[in-house]
Amino acid sequence: MTIKLHCFGESGNAYKAALPLELSGLVWEPVYVDFFGGATRTPEYLANVNEMGEAPVLEDGDLKLSQSAIIQMHITEKTGKFGGTTPEEQREVMRWMFWDNHKMSSQAGMTRFLMNFLPEDKRPAPVIQFMQGRLKAAYKTLDHHLENRDWIVGSAPTNADFSCCGYLFYPEPFGFDRADWPNIDRWLSNIQGLDGWKHPYDLMPGSPADRA
Repeated sequence: MTIKLHCFGESGNAYKAALPLELSGLVWEPVYVDFFGGATRTPEYLANVNEMGEAPVLEDGDLKLSQSAIIQMHITEKTGKFGGTTPEEQREVMRWMFWDNHKMSSQAGMTRFLMNFLPEDKRPAPVIQFMQGRLKAAYKTLDHHLENRDWIVGSAPTNADFSCCGYLFYPEPFGFDRADWPNIDRWLSNIQGLDGWKHPYDLMPGSPADRA
């Protein structure tokens, strides 16, 4: 049975789920969520897809999962891939996923939204400046960790990589320039070199160009 992922291309959190799905070899298909059209706030979506009013949501037969980290865990359980090879690595993968969710992706997603998807006259400059400062500290942490490393944990890509890269391939400005962070840049190139890698706008339906 084909796995379905309710997602949209602009979402870095959805990309965190879609990318390991694509690289895992599992058969799946995207189901477009019109987030900017208010789809996740409708009574139908809240009742039948995700009571939290968010995407991504994975459907695997009768199983329905939300939150990208949980979806990643499910992919690992089905395939044995991307979770780390030892208990120590598994804990380290989770440590970096929690760090990313708290320190980097949530703030990158908000900053990118404020800078690109709000009308220009409603973009709160002081908030954006504050968030970019927080993000710069996160990039510094990640760049330092990746010195002399190809992957965040161990010798192969894991969910830690797919979590932390979730927003870093997007072209819209939000205070991240790969050239400023050579270790992150090299690591992102490693991810791009994986067989089956796709840019989020190529992997999932929906992009800013569709609304232009």
